[in-house]
Amino acid sequence: MLSDDELALLQAIQGSGSLTRAAARLGKAPSTVSHAARQLEARFDALLFDRRRYRLQLTPAGRLLAEEAGRLALDVSRLTRRVKQVAHGWEDRLWIVTDELLEYELLLPVIRSFDVLDSGVALRVTHEVLGGTWEALLDGRADLVIGATNEPPSMPRLQWFELGVIEWVFAVSPRHPLAKVTEPLQQEQLLPYRAVVVGDSSRAARHRGYGVLGGQATLAVPTMRAKMLSQREGLGIGWLPRERVAPWLRSGALVEKKMAERREPNTLYVGWRGDHQGRALTWWVEQLRQPRLAKRLTQGVAVPP
Repeated sequence: MLSDDELALLQAIQGSGSLTRAAARLGKAPSTVSHAARQLEARFDALLFDRRRYRLQLTPAGRLLAEEAGRLALDVSRLTRRVKQVAHGWEDRLWIVTDELLEYELLLPVIRSFDVLDSGVALRVTHEVLGGTWEALLDGRADLVIGATNEPPSMPRLQWFELGVIEWVFAVSPRHPLAKVTEPLQQEQLLPYRAVVVGDSSRAARHRGYGVLGGQATLAVPTMRAKMLSQREGLGIGWLPRERVAPWLRSGALVEKKMAERREPNTLYVGWRGDHQGRALTWWVEQLRQPRLAKRLTQGVAVPP
């Protein structure tokens, strides 16, 4: 490992190409810089400086030493900051998993507020679908889950609270055959038509799906927005978040159909492991408990009319 003075010497010579200019940059006499350069070569038993030309340059070995020493110095600096960060109660990293029902853009103001704390905590935000959200917490692929559906699973030291509820509407394109059918619709009337579903991302448990009948054809899509767009285009039918598609219902881009069996609202949850709670996780949990943010997250982003 190079000392700070040795690294500064290499960088000064690399940047100036002159012993005199390097000495001036370092605030030292040229003879002192020359002596330090020879000591460095003796230490590594390698020719680090090319003195054969008018310009003093680093040899390939010298450039390698300068580049790697600079990288190591940065790594040590980052490690020092991270050690101090963890020693003061901040996590090294916080992995947040949201259910796909929640729009990522709604978290942007929260992330911006978290950045103001200048904690140094690295955030990682990913999303899962249905059973995959709780599963991420169970498997250690998440420190905090936001918007998980269904009741919290059995898990040691699991902590959770209700974030809010999502209301659903059964909607089809005005061009779809069901758009003109007399209401309320019975379940068996849906069977001939393809349902659009967001694929469950659970890796272990049996995949779940809402509003799909046995034997019914399905179109599995990656996101709720993809499901909304698919149904708007008449590619299938299904339940959609009422708040998010409200503009399309008002404009006629989607048609609400009353069902004989209505779908109950979904309760969304926030969950985390109580034995892994640092300052960053505590801060996020406190923010998510605020009613205004919880309402914004569960209502979602309405699509353009």
